[in-house]
Amino acid sequence: MRDILIAPSILSADFTRLAEAVVEVEAAGADLVHVDVMDGVFVPNLTFGPPVIRALKRVAGVPLDVHLMISNADETVGWYLEAGADYVTVHAEACRHLHRVVQAIRGAGAKAGVALNPATPVSVLHDIIRELDMVLVMSVNPGFGGQSFIPGSVGKVADVAEMARLAGADVLIEVDGGMNSSTAPLVAGAGARVLVAGNAVFCSEDPAAAIAAIRESALRAQV
Repeated sequence: MRDILIAPSILSADFTRLAEAVVEVEAAGADLVHVDVMDGVFVPNLTFGPPVIRALKRVAGVPLDVHLMISNADETVGWYLEAGADYVTVHAEACRHLHRVVQAIRGAGAKAGVALNPATPVSVLHDIIRELDMVLVMSVNPGFGGQSFIPGSVGKVADVAEMARLAGADVLIEVDGGMNSSTAPLVAGAGARVLVAGNAVFCSEDPAAAIAAIRESALRAQV
């Protein structure tokens, strides 16, 4: 049995008290803090930039898992690395030179991930999966929190896991969108090990219990 990592998404936190939110979910058992960076171009929403990541880095005792939902990662990935991101995930659909961006992330000492939107085929990873630390399967369309889980994501997770196995690639598979104690076992059983949970954690009266429930349900589903 392999560890299941829970990454609460601060997109669902109270924006007036982000530092406190990070401290609270870390104390509640979070393994990572997921930071959704949105530019209003690649996705129809605006959220955080490098100054917020730099501020969160000062209070976070767990790694910052920074998800760049932006159209210009080729030009700006360095901003997020300099701000202190520990994991940086870019979208295959948004990078003109995906391999170069991945090299830049790893060259800076961070972990590199590539995200796949619901309609993006797993095949885009074929030539780069050996270079990655993480693959993020979006189980909702990116841009907003609180959406419903797309069931077809389970098969995509399994496809990524099989591609990684055949390639001999040691990658974490992360899933983002609609994660809770009911959906977590579906993707964990298919090979996911990092689960991004927003509303399920931050809208819970007991974040520690919510994190524990998600983790335990996922662990029971592992094969």
